[in-house]
Amino acid sequence: MDAIKNLLTRNASSKLTMPMPSSEQMQIVYQAALRSPDHAWLRPSSFIEVSGKGLEKLSKIFEKYAKENVPDLTDEKLAKYREAPFRAPMIIVLVCNIQEHPKVPPIEQKLSTATAAQNILLALHAMGFAGYWRTGKLAFHGDIESHFGLEKHQAILGYLYVGTPTGKQKTIPTMQVEEYVETWN
Repeated sequence: MDAIKNLLTRNASSKLTMPMPSSEQMQIVYQAALRSPDHAWLRPSSFIEVSGKGLEKLSKIFEKYAKENVPDLTDEKLAKYREAPFRAPMIIVLVCNIQEHPKVPPIEQKLSTATAAQNILLALHAMGFAGYWRTGKLAFHGDIESHFGLEKHQAILGYLYVGTPTGKQKTIPTMQVEEYVETWN
């Protein structure tokens, strides 16, 4: 796919099904992710790829998190946490490994992981797959990392749900660039 077309047509797709990318395709996707901007070559990004029986393991993590952290948890809410991983055949957990560095603050390292996520989504789109990025309580709550066995210096920045798009896709609006860009000449 042409690079500019890829950038202008990538769209989040919430209806995802099989097939998911092969391990060979995911090698290319991760190579693209690791090309994200990275001040001082810290390589802060890592990924947990979840599919197959791993989705059941992730479901148990989400369920445990909900039971320990969600007030007034109803059976209906608990079921949503439990079923969340099954919205797509693959989920990529975005992990930022924050390092102490005199010139690279933690926010810059998180931004590097965020750009890695965008590269993943663009690479998937170029291959005919799709995905969407989820954050919220399951990404930004301090306790969630412990359920994954991560260390204090590691932060989850979100979950990329990945698969083949199905159903009607959202129309991509044409943006009026002038509304978003101020030019200084």
